[in-house]
Amino acid sequence: MSKRAIRPHRGRIAALGSASALLVAALAGGLWAAADAAAPATPAPGTYTLVSAAGGNCLEVPKASSADGVQLAQAACDPGAPARTWRLTASGTGFRLTAGHSGKCATVREARSSAGTAVEQDACDGTAAAQTWTLKAVDGGYRVVNAGSGKCLAVRDGSAAPGTPVQQNSCDSAPAKRWSLGPVGADPNPTAPVKPTAAGSATPTGVVPEWPTPKGPDIPLGSPQKVSGVFDGGGHRYVGKGALGSGDQSEDQPAMFELADGAVLQNVILGNPAADGVHCAGTCTLRNVWWENVGEDAATFKGTSAAQVMTVDGGGARGAADKVFQHNGPGTFVIRNFRVEDFGKLYRSCGNCRTQYPRHVVIDNVIATAPGKKIVGINANLGDTARISRLTVTGDPSHRITVCQRFTGVTSGEPAESGSGPDGTSCRYTPADVTYRP
Repeated sequence: MSKRAIRPHRGRIAALGSASALLVAALAGGLWAAADAAAPATPAPGTYTLVSAAGGNCLEVPKASSADGVQLAQAACDPGAPARTWRLTASGTGFRLTAGHSGKCATVREARSSAGTAVEQDACDGTAAAQTWTLKAVDGGYRVVNAGSGKCLAVRDGSAAPGTPVQQNSCDSAPAKRWSLGPVGADPNPTAPVKPTAAGSATPTGVVPEWPTPKGPDIPLGSPQKVSGVFDGGGHRYVGKGALGSGDQSEDQPAMFELADGAVLQNVILGNPAADGVHCAGTCTLRNVWWENVGEDAATFKGTSAAQVMTVDGGGARGAADKVFQHNGPGTFVIRNFRVEDFGKLYRSCGNCRTQYPRHVVIDNVIATAPGKKIVGINANLGDTARISRLTVTGDPSHRITVCQRFTGVTSGEPAESGSGPDGTSCRYTPADVTYRP
């Protein structure tokens, strides 16, 4: 299938020339401050949102309940929702976490020490160790450790799905046990364009950025760039050559970037040709990554762990004759603060992989511009779920885009469509979660 024409570039990337420049900009309150900047050793008392590194969701009291004993959970972040804001108040050598709507404290149920014990809200007791938490700075945020049990605040099963309960568990480096402190206040308008910024500055959190202008000369890649740890492209455009010189839909092409489990790819523009984009072998983060003309796919999520999470935060893609993001392994795929235009599907859970799994996708604060066919395609019969919020669809209304398409997944042959639209089970969204604009 032929590729679509490349469109003119718009805007200017917030390019960062070095890891130190990235850190300075992030600490100044930029786009990625909550995600990977080094956190202060001891946070200041104040009111925050607590954002899980597993999927970018916020700690909340479900249904804004004021009752004692309600187990806490994670939900899509809304900095203006009092049930998702928490006041850190000094208590001994740690803090109390007090819910903004109820004035009650995050508490380990019955002061137990066992892993898997629910964390709930209860009336505050300034002397209770089960309500005292120490925030220990780690790469990308904090471990929130209970003073009574020594265990960490954790999202159950490492899930990135909104609505998942929160409990205590043994402390390790899992994303579901790492939290960042986010700002409190009204969300920015998700459809408002971001003005170009000077080199070294950053884009405000939660805003979908505009298309960037590459920095400096293009960088050719003749073989996959392997990434473990953090790779910062500094806003440069990377273009395939040789074995990576195809931009068509041929199967089994090599990737431009191969990310190991735990890797981060950021501030990169993939030009044309881009082969098979990015391959992710486990939990990984793609931050401020742009695809000017998608090759076979923009990124493919592989790996074998149900707890793995692939997060695409910021950036955009265009010119995708078929899929933008392909999900082959298990786990959860998070796409937020992203723009896509001229595409087939934004996300597809593999419909005919030889090994199938339940897969989950979270779409939040995405702008999709027609022409396009589908936002997500999932296999309802295999237990897939799609949670969609703050989706804006723009462009020619005659190119109607299906928000959530259900398929019957198979291990051979071709999957058949089985329905579309919100159903509360597989396609989890409401009409209020989607905004249509000309």
